[in-house]
Amino acid sequence: MTLLELEGVNTYYGESHILQGVDLTVERGEVVALLGRNGVGKTTTFRSILQLTPPREGSIRFRDEELVGKDTYEVADAGIGWIPEDRRMFGRLTVAENIRAAVPDRASVPDALELAYETFPILEERATQRAGDLSGGQQQMLAIARGLVGDNDLLLVDEPSEGLAPKIVTDVGEALLAASESIPILLVEQKLGLALDLADRFYVMDHGTIVESGDTSEVGVDDERLRRYLSA
Repeated sequence: MTLLELEGVNTYYGESHILQGVDLTVERGEVVALLGRNGVGKTTTFRSILQLTPPREGSIRFRDEELVGKDTYEVADAGIGWIPEDRRMFGRLTVAENIRAAVPDRASVPDALELAYETFPILEERATQRAGDLSGGQQQMLAIARGLVGDNDLLLVDEPSEGLAPKIVTDVGEALLAASESIPILLVEQKLGLALDLADRFYVMDHGTIVESGDTSEVGVDDERLRRYLSA
């Protein structure tokens, strides 16, 4: 069943036409990777879904409900969580306090902490440590945990491996894989191997349009269809 559907989405920054007729879907229970070079419109796709930069044309439906025209807080209330590239956590608060801050009023804080710690045991070990003192990989795990406990039905995850050492990227990949057992994910990721390992399907974006798509089981990191749009 389709959870998220973008159809004919055209988004602008001023007079600059960034997204040009984007069509994309995320089904329940899957991870979808959105691939492409820097500056081709991937983050703008997220901003369009969240109504931070609303499209001028096209439809964005979440569980068959139109999002275009809503306020961003309404999109969040509908069940879409965002983990931006810079993670945006509270560096002076502890790990546990950061998780508590992401729990909706109607939800159980103990249950949320249990979910976060079951998914990422290292966070329980660091529960009283300030988030700003965590390693980059641990901060990314905390960001994902905050998305999990936020009563979301879909996570938008933007460049989770950006700036991380290879060993930490492996840890973050395992964290996302664990998270995907609980929640569908739309993932923007530059590292092709990581994206293909995590995702069920992929879309490739170039100059604001979708130019390739398919099942990740049918491609590899050396696939020419992907490489020609990803190499610098």
